[in-house]
Amino acid sequence: MKKQYAKHIIDIIETNSKVLDLGCGNGELLDVLRKEKKATVYGVEIDFDYALSCIKRGISVFQGDIDEGLAEFSSKSYDYVILSQTLQQVKKPQFVISEMLRIGKKAIITFPNFAYWQVRFQLFFKGVSPVTKAIPYEWHNTPNIRVITIKNFKELCEKENISITYETPLFKNLLLRKLIPQKLSNLLLKQGVFIITNQANQGCCKTPDTKKN
Repeated sequence: MKKQYAKHIIDIIETNSKVLDLGCGNGELLDVLRKEKKATVYGVEIDFDYALSCIKRGISVFQGDIDEGLAEFSSKSYDYVILSQTLQQVKKPQFVISEMLRIGKKAIITFPNFAYWQVRFQLFFKGVSPVTKAIPYEWHNTPNIRVITIKNFKELCEKENISITYETPLFKNLLLRKLIPQKLSNLLLKQGVFIITNQANQGCCKTPDTKKN
């Protein structure tokens, strides 16, 4: 579990929430949520070894491919559905997002921002596939099959009538937030962290105070 990816999620999830994590890996994030937030947790993971690790942690897990659908989960059966650092790896991202919004009252999505300035710098000046802390793979061994930017994601949400109720603030400092506009996030943020919901479901869960993040 990458701490920089998980911190926002842990802060966002409310105590005693019911949480489903898609592509949950070895279950480390769910384990933290269970212990620190008293959350009721469940995972979906395609990799057998990771699924086995979840079971060893005492976390219930379904071994399956999220691209094939999540018919096993009823509508609005979870407070939050998480897709962390996986959106760029799925084959049917729009379908997966729609399933998340069907199952969860709110969805939390994080992904590496391929428009981050260091990525642009490496591609423009070095002429090679970028490698950063957020995108640590070489071109020949990357699991990423899509290039996603924060701008891309926002445009998709607008097209699909999906409401963004929270996004990663550029800075923790309130003065810097006022001086530097959030619209520069596509250039300045290594990763996107969003809470999304269907427009009809706005207000069903408490949205975190961005001033605290």
